[in-house]
Amino acid sequence: MITWLDPQDPFPPVERALGPASDAPGLLAASRDLSPQRLLLAYRQGIFPWYSEGQPVLWWSTDPRMVLTPQALKVSATLRKTLRRTLRDPDWEIRVDDDFIAVMRNCAMTARDGQFGTWITDDIVSAYGALHRAGRAHSVESWYRGERVGGLYGVALGRMFYGESMFAQRTDASKIALAALCAFLDQHGVTMIDCQQETDHLASLGARPIPRADFVAHVRAATAQPDIVPWQFDKSVLARWAPAV
Repeated sequence: MITWLDPQDPFPPVERALGPASDAPGLLAASRDLSPQRLLLAYRQGIFPWYSEGQPVLWWSTDPRMVLTPQALKVSATLRKTLRRTLRDPDWEIRVDDDFIAVMRNCAMTARDGQFGTWITDDIVSAYGALHRAGRAHSVESWYRGERVGGLYGVALGRMFYGESMFAQRTDASKIALAALCAFLDQHGVTMIDCQQETDHLASLGARPIPRADFVAHVRAATAQPDIVPWQFDKSVLARWAPAV
């Protein structure tokens, strides 16, 4: 049985999450509370929210945990050509935190295989919007000819980044944003991006599963480090993946 959390209750130990033989592996707790304070407490312990409209807030700590090392991003020959073209072409921009809520709304509208509806509810948008205003959540956005065509958002604590979702309205636009993010994080000593759930798409980008215990230990150390300030960069960081030839 999972734990019901009242607003002042701490999370139970992540080891109490449901195991692989259950119908919901990794499910740890439920609550009505989705405050920014609850979210930050969750992330610092390796826990994340994931639920659908009409459900209570469901809190998860999966084992294993899917993560991406920024240096390990898989940049195919085709994507490398795209990144070089992006660097050369003035029509392409990378903007950071231009419109965080718009990125969330675009992610919510993106259709995904095997998923009906979206977990990015109005309450999720409101809660993460509050984290963004507090400087704890950020968007990385790909722009082409003055239009936002792709991007991603996530939570940044210390030297840890928790990826939440991404979208693309133009081929490779989300990958361009991810490549820019990975280059920036690598510059600042971030060695792990939390990807939460294991999927073939994430694996194709270089993500891999690690034991939850290793993930939680890394989170504890990484979130104790100073925050990255300022959170600001442009498309020039893409030269990390696409040096001039």
